[in-house]
Amino acid sequence: MDDALFEKAPVPKAYFSLAMPVVLGMLVTLVYNMVDTYVIAHTGDTSMVAGVSLTAPVFTVMIALGDIFGLGGASVISRLFGQRRYEDGKRLSVFCFYAAIVTGLVIVAFGLIFRAQMLVLLGATDDTWRHASDFYTLIIIGSPFIIASMTPVNLLRTEGHAVQSMIGSVAGTLVNIALNPLFVHVFAWGAAGSAGATVIANICTDAYFVWFLLRRSPNLSIDPRLLLVRADAAVRGLTGSVTATRVAIGRRLALDAHDIRGILAIGIPAAITNLTQSVGIVMVNLFLLPYGTDTVAAMGIALKVVMIAVLVFAGFAFGAQPLIGYNYGARNMPRLRAIMRFSYGFLCLFALAMTLVLSLADRVLMRFFIADETIVTLGAGMLRVQLLSLVCVAIVMVTTCTFQSAGKATGAFILSISRQGLLLAVTLFAGSRMFGYAGVIAAQAVADLLTAVLAIVLFAMMLPELLPGASSRNKAQRSR
Repeated sequence: MDDALFEKAPVPKAYFSLAMPVVLGMLVTLVYNMVDTYVIAHTGDTSMVAGVSLTAPVFTVMIALGDIFGLGGASVISRLFGQRRYEDGKRLSVFCFYAAIVTGLVIVAFGLIFRAQMLVLLGATDDTWRHASDFYTLIIIGSPFIIASMTPVNLLRTEGHAVQSMIGSVAGTLVNIALNPLFVHVFAWGAAGSAGATVIANICTDAYFVWFLLRRSPNLSIDPRLLLVRADAAVRGLTGSVTATRVAIGRRLALDAHDIRGILAIGIPAAITNLTQSVGIVMVNLFLLPYGTDTVAAMGIALKVVMIAVLVFAGFAFGAQPLIGYNYGARNMPRLRAIMRFSYGFLCLFALAMTLVLSLADRVLMRFFIADETIVTLGAGMLRVQLLSLVCVAIVMVTTCTFQSAGKATGAFILSISRQGLLLAVTLFAGSRMFGYAGVIAAQAVADLLTAVLAIVLFAMMLPELLPGASSRNKAQRSR
């Protein structure tokens, strides 16, 4: 493990060393999503396109479940590493890996048993049923591989192996990009081919991570024996001497409820954050429907453009999570305050630059996705409004990451249900009632602003030792 990177390297160098591979990995995933959409759409079968679209949220749910043990485990383990508790971190890494697999097996069982009910719930109809069922079935069968892949991709960064984490993620994505058109068009497997390519890609990713954990990782493991410790008893030797002889009388789990609570307390809010992104889009669409399907289509494209920026923010913010967690665990507050200043400053400046660039290119970006000038005009206006709050999104991202890294589960949970959850619901309802169409369009930007204010308040309440001037105040108090 490269302790020097976490403890002594200049903050910008340490920050970008850990964050840039995550950003690049997310951009490759974004490219895959676009290619996947293109491959399915290029079949010309609208029923297939609709069937895959209807069941796509199942994949999102699996990613969210993987984040419980990936991001939750990374938060706890990075703090343990900061305290030099490497064996405890290794033990928890084993738990996270197998807990993800067990969760996947549970999803397989319930997903197949209730397949018909789930397809109805997802909105499959007679026209889309076959394609939706094909995609859903294979994705469900592959869920242990999909969910498990999210664990090491996050845990490796706690050791400073951000590049290796990116390699595994990118390699799987490239396999997916290569197999998708082969399975869908050449072999004519349709929706099942698309799902099959996704599952095989995740199996390849898992294989790389298992190899790396077995061969190259000194402080992480997948050895299940580490979850068990000997329960020994001290007994007198046969000679009657006072020298005790250790005798193994059984084995017990080397985990306690505190370990598991720490992982779940951070992992579940992280999963909710992913799930609320889909919920937020659904809510916006429902409020736009009274104004026509063109508005829904325009907002869908505008949000896709915004999502590009948000993914980059997430890569930078959460890529630095191990750095924050390590120094918080080590109680190295001066360095941690420097990391926070750099994180907020860099991402806010980056957000301003993205706002300017994307606003100037609004119509060009809309035309990249669609040629209908009516939708282009509608979407360009929507895009400019959404971009107004990018700085607020940056603040929320960094604060959420900090809460997760420091184990502040309450703060992480509140923010996870706010931006695209409770606060968005409030701003949509109030905005539509007070300002109609304009209120709906501005709802997400207003929710972003309110969430950013909430994030600042929560930060001041939960992490006062990281506020500017905290060190000087502490010295003054000690001198009295």
